Amino acid sequence: MIARYSRPQMTALWTARHRYETWLAVEQAAAEAMAQAGIIPASAPAEIAARAAIAPDRIDALEQESQHDVIAFVTSIAEQVGEAGRYLHWGMTSSDVLDTALAVVMREAAEILLADLSDLLAALKAKALEHRETLMIGRSHGIHGEPITFGWKMALWYEEMRRNRARLQAAQAAISFGKLSGAMGTYAHLAPSIEAAVCARLGLAPDPASSQVISRDRHAQYVQTLALVAASIEKCALEIRHLQRTEVGEVEEPFAAGQKGSSSMPHKRNPVGSENLCGLARLVRTHAGVALENVALWHERDISHSSVERVILPDSTILLDFMLHRLTRILRGLVVYPDRMIANLTATGGTIYSQAVLLKLIEKGMPREQAYAVVQSAAMTVFHQGGDFRTAIFSAADVEKRLTRAEVAACFDPQRFIVHLDTIYRRVFGPSEAASPEEV
Repeated sequence: MIARYSRPQMTALWTARHRYETWLAVEQAAAEAMAQAGIIPASAPAEIAARAAIAPDRIDALEQESQHDVIAFVTSIAEQVGEAGRYLHWGMTSSDVLDTALAVVMREAAEILLADLSDLLAALKAKALEHRETLMIGRSHGIHGEPITFGWKMALWYEEMRRNRARLQAAQAAISFGKLSGAMGTYAHLAPSIEAAVCARLGLAPDPASSQVISRDRHAQYVQTLALVAASIEKCALEIRHLQRTEVGEVEEPFAAGQKGSSSMPHKRNPVGSENLCGLARLVRTHAGVALENVALWHERDISHSSVERVILPDSTILLDFMLHRLTRILRGLVVYPDRMIANLTATGGTIYSQAVLLKLIEKGMPREQAYAVVQSAAMTVFHQGGDFRTAIFSAADVEKRLTRAEVAACFDPQRFIVHLDTIYRRVFGPSEAASPEEV
């Protein structure tokens, strides 16, 4: 099923061929480090490099017999390189290869995801700047609250995704550790200097303390970070779905020529991309819990984590790559309906300005409890009977004594709610984006 969502660059990282190529890179780096240290003949690394080739079918056949993937791999390489083959895997244990190579692949996957996040951030910033002052109603509990702008909403998403980028960078750093510390992690057969040389060649750091495996808290942090990014994607997708509902109609996913929304109802234009993202986020999140279960292993290692990682690491990274790409595409093509936003903003007869009126009455000396009761009563009248809240509030008892018509009218200016957009945009995007389009 995951293949349906795969994109070639990410999928290639998790193929058997790339896995074996990365294992060979670890073995080659180890041979070079050991040759330089005088542990194996100086000629061995060159012989290995010249003759070694990846033969997946042969490795699979050997694994069927040995029931051990690394032994099958090493045997296959040794068959090709001849005499130098006996120096392969010298003093090493399987996890020296597996965990070090896995760190390389996870780091490569993170690079792709970081590039995806950069694309998404660019799309969000473009929408935030384009709709900086596009007024719409803000909602809490799904109910109309007070005016905001659509650009402000995009800026909010941008800032969250920027935090996700920082989290992913931290998770990438946490996983970028290798180990050649041997069977129990004690360096009984290879000195730490060999590990340091190998890790340097592969762009990793030596794990300061490993057992037979690299501790799985690192991997759990990585997968939890992927789940966090997926949760933020779902947040954006869920909002798009709500705003596209017929009753709201403020935004719409791009709908391509020839696209169909329903097999039975030709009029349908459904937010299927966003719905898809919400579903996939659930799957990525489940992997975070499984990664936590992998942290506790028996003694210095067992392999209960191994089978799990063969599923959750490819699936999580492939899915998130797809999800980031899809959300970016949706946002770039998102259709925004400012007129519908204004229509919804005015749909409740001006009751959305109740707090402004409340505060103005308190400012003019009315006790808070009395002011709240007056404003709420007028708002409920409009809610039940319709009409105009501005008229209703000015007709309420004691209001005319406290406020002039001009003061009441000022409470109903939506611009008063976005006077601090400059500050928000300066915090999020920097000084160059703080000014409104008219001021630039």
